[in-house]
Amino acid sequence: MTGRPLDPARVTALIEETAALEILPRFQKLAAGEIREKSPGDYVTVADEAAEAHLSPRLTALLPGSLVLGEEAAAADPQLLDRLFGEQPVWVVDPIDGTGNFAAGRPGFAVMVALIRSDAVVAGWIHDPIGGRTAVAAAGEGAWIGERRLKVASAPRAAREMMGSLHGGTFGSREVVRRVDANRGRVQAVRSLRCAGLEYLRLASGEIHFSLFTKLMPWDHAPGVIIHREAGGHGRYLEGGAYEPTAIKRSGLLLAPGAGSWKALHEALLGEA
Repeated sequence: MTGRPLDPARVTALIEETAALEILPRFQKLAAGEIREKSPGDYVTVADEAAEAHLSPRLTALLPGSLVLGEEAAAADPQLLDRLFGEQPVWVVDPIDGTGNFAAGRPGFAVMVALIRSDAVVAGWIHDPIGGRTAVAAAGEGAWIGERRLKVASAPRAAREMMGSLHGGTFGSREVVRRVDANRGRVQAVRSLRCAGLEYLRLASGEIHFSLFTKLMPWDHAPGVIIHREAGGHGRYLEGGAYEPTAIKRSGLLLAPGAGSWKALHEALLGEA
């Protein structure tokens, strides 16, 4: 593998090009046969597949010796997840996050890319095609949208004063979902955007304080976790421990402005009434 440094701006340009060529021209123009369910409630469209096909070889060309783990390729061959355990750098790609919104012709979708080395996320990108913005973060270099540095919201002392989104549904453990549902009134829960990428942009921009996710596939979170962290945020699994792209069977991932607010939210959401 060549030792030349990777230019994050080239990745940004590639992601934005992909959205312009493969995603936006199909938005609100999909035929019925261009949308299908991979599993109940989990949609894929021709735009997802075309975007992933466009991105994958171009990303590996930017970093010779690297591999790609795309959501749609992994849906066809789950063994591709093993790439995260190897020594080669891995691009994790979600070609359209929020496919349900996209397939229904609703705004609220994103393109997400992360670069992973040795199970550590070293860079992340989230592109909002409708909003025309791309968040970028590299380890130790902050999180940015253009020239604007992102910063998480300042946390109030009490959990009841914190505003955020709760994503449980059918993916979390029954016990976690039961407790969170029972305790929603202890925080200011806002409506989900049904797009993890845009939730991470809300977090990193300080628009909301927290999010709780129970579906933990790497393409949904690797880009957002580093952007949130570089914006000053604190994320941990509900059972403890920092984010790892390979840890897809934990009970949930809670993102908060800081360690103190994370603890307060954890106690509020998971404590017995």
